[in-house]
Amino acid sequence: MHTVPWLHVVSEQGTVPVDLLLPVTGRTFVARLDGRRMGDTDAVFQQFYDGMRLPDHFGWNWNALSDCLRDLNWLSADHVVLIVEAADEALPGDFSERQLLLETLLRAGRRWSYTQRPEAVERGRLVIVLSCDAASVPSLREQLRSC
Repeated sequence: MHTVPWLHVVSEQGTVPVDLLLPVTGRTFVARLDGRRMGDTDAVFQQFYDGMRLPDHFGWNWNALSDCLRDLNWLSADHVVLIVEAADEALPGDFSERQLLLETLLRAGRRWSYTQRPEAVERGRLVIVLSCDAASVPSLREQLRSC
């Protein structure tokens, strides 16, 4: 996986420059989710439902989560910053489900990545930050590469 400007994997003590997270103008919605509270898929969906204020028609499955994250029109914001704290602790012991989570985030990020317009480059609508223990950063990056 090559480096993409809308996805950041950082240690819990690490930082991400604000200019990479926030747009120059517009309304920004920030969602903070906790990987420690994502013990199974239902808990993952609950974290996203609560933290991102998913619409009531959310279908509580991976396809529905992917659809919501690739739409974002249900949020009254110009830009979204999604922070998953302790991302390395999400779905412990279930590698295939964790891969589905990461693939869903990658698809959404690609959907909202920077766009080239004739007048300038426009920052994407979604920025994702995956925070984890410093020792887990290489492993999480490798999991993302395998998606």
